[in-house]
Amino acid sequence: MPRWTRALAAPFRRFGQATVRAITSLPWGSGGGSPSAVSAHSALTLIPVFASVRILADNVAALPLQLFRRDGADRQPVSFVPALFWAPDAAGDLFTWLHKCVLSMALRGNAYGLITQRDPLGFPTMIEWLNPDDVWVDELNPVRPVFYWQGRVVDRADILHIPWVVMPGRVVGLSPVALFAQTIGAGLSVTEYGRSWFHNGGTPPAVLKNSGKTIGPDEAEEISDRLSGRMRSRKPLVIGTDWDFTALSVSPEESQFIESMRLNASQIAAIYGVPPEKVGGDTGGSLTYSTVEMNALDLINSTLRPWLVRLEGAFTRLMPGREFVRFNLDAMLRTSVLDRYNAHGMALAQGWQNRDGVRALENLSPLPPGAGGEIYTIGTTAPAPPAADS
Repeated sequence: MPRWTRALAAPFRRFGQATVRAITSLPWGSGGGSPSAVSAHSALTLIPVFASVRILADNVAALPLQLFRRDGADRQPVSFVPALFWAPDAAGDLFTWLHKCVLSMALRGNAYGLITQRDPLGFPTMIEWLNPDDVWVDELNPVRPVFYWQGRVVDRADILHIPWVVMPGRVVGLSPVALFAQTIGAGLSVTEYGRSWFHNGGTPPAVLKNSGKTIGPDEAEEISDRLSGRMRSRKPLVIGTDWDFTALSVSPEESQFIESMRLNASQIAAIYGVPPEKVGGDTGGSLTYSTVEMNALDLINSTLRPWLVRLEGAFTRLMPGREFVRFNLDAMLRTSVLDRYNAHGMALAQGWQNRDGVRALENLSPLPPGAGGEIYTIGTTAPAPPAADS
């Protein structure tokens, strides 16, 4: 067995030696709130829920993670990438790893990570996210909670727990799916009603009426087929006298169905704090942003920042004492080349950035030693490098 496989399996082997309680003594299926008729999987079949969770998980997972080291009041970027953020699990994909974490928090209110590998100093280098439905927490003593995974006690030192919204005196975060089961269930019911309504015929697209002659079933069917064929071919239908053709508009039932869907989408968007227009809801006002950059800035400030702060705090606790983790939010603020270069010029002129720092932001290597890349200048450009013969 390869060494990495043995290291990954070590925490799981320890569970075989733990005390196993009777299955009737704990609600093993309640890993983030009380069970409800709406499960996490069924909730995801509702488009506003899926869209809200996707917006959160995609945007958080796509942001670069950066490591810094505190030195008094200063903070310095760390050039190397910790193993935890290079190959965080057996799959070795940081994007998927972060995506799973946010998905667990958004649906079940908690993310539970099992630390499967550590470096020689004891810091985690691999963490596997567990299904929240397989985890139960005995929080009778919230200062020293006991974690169970599939009915077995897990050492607290081997669990990374990141809750979303936590009540005072509790450890486990509130589960949005359980807490808002009625709202999500209402959306599922409306969706099922619409599917059944349209499947069973709904409202006919038009009415063709003849008040001068009684039409039998066979004749009516033939006339209907002829009319449908002409409508599909966009050709006029030549018919006899005394016919009245009326195209039907959206019925009141259809209109109410659409409004119910829009209202439910807006409510779900409010739960997750995402812009309602991005999940099929209504903005409820005329506030709009004229640029993509302003839209991204609004999404960062109103939606993503609390999630990022929670994750940064949890990941920082896994690092050595003076090191801390931050997401690079500049990656979301895509600007034009001209705007970006103008911003770099201001940073150089005001002296709070040097050439090497600007080059790093543009994914360029530092200038050669002595070329002035490390020099900070205020109100002028960096001095030219000395001549080779001086």
